[in-house]
Amino acid sequence: MGSRLKNAGLIGLGMFAGVIGSMQFDAIAQKSAAPLPVEELRQLADVFGLIKSDYVEPVEDKKLLTEAISGMVASLDPHSAYLDKKAFKELREGTQGKFVGLGIEVGMEDGYVKVISPIEDSPAYKAGLKAGDLITRLDSTPVKGMTLDEAVKKMRGEPNTKITLTIARKEEDKPLIVTIVRQEIRVQSVKSKVLEPGYAWVRISQFQEPTVEDMVKKINAIYAQEPTLKGLVLDLRNDPGGVLPGAIGVAGAFLPKDVAIVSTNGQLPDSKQTFYSRREFYGSRGIVGDPLSKLPDAVKKVPMVVLVNGGSASASEIVAGALQDYKRAIVMGTQTFGKGSVQTIRQLSTDTAVKLTTARYYTPSGRAIQAKGIVPDLMVDETADGDLLNGLRLREADLTKHLSNDKDKSPEETAKFDEVEEEQRLAALEKRRKPLELGSKDDFQLAQALNHLKGMPVQLSKAKIESKKEPTINDPEPSPNGNGNGNGKHDDKSNGKVKEKDKK
Repeated sequence: MGSRLKNAGLIGLGMFAGVIGSMQFDAIAQKSAAPLPVEELRQLADVFGLIKSDYVEPVEDKKLLTEAISGMVASLDPHSAYLDKKAFKELREGTQGKFVGLGIEVGMEDGYVKVISPIEDSPAYKAGLKAGDLITRLDSTPVKGMTLDEAVKKMRGEPNTKITLTIARKEEDKPLIVTIVRQEIRVQSVKSKVLEPGYAWVRISQFQEPTVEDMVKKINAIYAQEPTLKGLVLDLRNDPGGVLPGAIGVAGAFLPKDVAIVSTNGQLPDSKQTFYSRREFYGSRGIVGDPLSKLPDAVKKVPMVVLVNGGSASASEIVAGALQDYKRAIVMGTQTFGKGSVQTIRQLSTDTAVKLTTARYYTPSGRAIQAKGIVPDLMVDETADGDLLNGLRLREADLTKHLSNDKDKSPEETAKFDEVEEEQRLAALEKRRKPLELGSKDDFQLAQALNHLKGMPVQLSKAKIESKKEPTINDPEPSPNGNGNGNGKHDDKSNGKVKEKDKK
């Protein structure tokens, strides 16, 4: 086994992968500055005609043209895509934190869909589904052989439609047959709890339109319980990203007002921007006032650890990168996914659109994350025995036709494992079949984050990663003071310097 095992199913990029820089739902009516390639367009028309006249059976015009558009856009990079009616609807639902389905968080185990947790008050919750249940059939279709995405799509559908699940439950001798009516589900993207007196955990599973407001409520609830909070863990592991305003607002909650959070650069003039921790950049539509103004002042100074891993992508990398650049928090875990590109939605018709990569994004100090990711200040494996599941993840740099990192031409930093180490990790993974519940008492990385906040020893990763200094866009100037990393026991690898720019 000379090469690292790759498994795209472990990425967990959710319903859509990446930063949605802007949702532009106006039809495209811009004229191209360059002349159209008439000869190539004539060839396209000729092929269209040949298929219509010579193919073995009739093909609808709409199908041919839709597939041509889809193939053209998909050939650009892994994140550009043509969105048909269903895909466009799912993307919009994802950004709003809602979808039509059963209301269960699921994974795969032994080829079956495993219920990780039913969402409270959802149809699945009311039907009695429990964590640990294995779904073996969806209606009359066996789950065995399906991918997780295929199973999820089958469980979703139109409101008030029924689906029958066959459930295998450990304490039951016979399979359970449960019929559930699909309903609109609203997902909370923010979870939180007090870990022990003085220390709290806030997890963001995906950046949605309500994320900033939801986070403010969770943090205020924490401070109501722990007025003298000593340390906070911001958990961005397996967070695939989402909407850009959510990332700006989350980072801005812990940083001084008006500092740069992220900048973007592309061909279009409006893609060359810097986004600051101001209400205009993170405020949601329909929300009056600044949601971050409701937070206690202490949240700007509380010692912090940000947890990341190979499933942390895009918007979560923006947050981790900003907090790392300003030395506001220690970033802990494993190297992130490395998706540093911005996708813009251009609507083509009432219910179709193109998701097009329009820019790269950069951290406040000018680091380009694309195909590289955020390297944590403290490398900590997923478990005490090694990185296991996280080490098998596919990353941005592994994707076909991924964008290059335009600021760093050196080889990307990756953990190096020999064959013996890899065999050992795979054997350990085989033994540990139970999915890790983030935030639980068995969460090793969270325990190490808590140790760091308390000034106790941290068990660092066994993998050796050579960190290299990254170039910046401009010669840096001193950045605003972000109140440091809490206790100053570890040196931050970033230079902590930021070139402020006026918004164009």
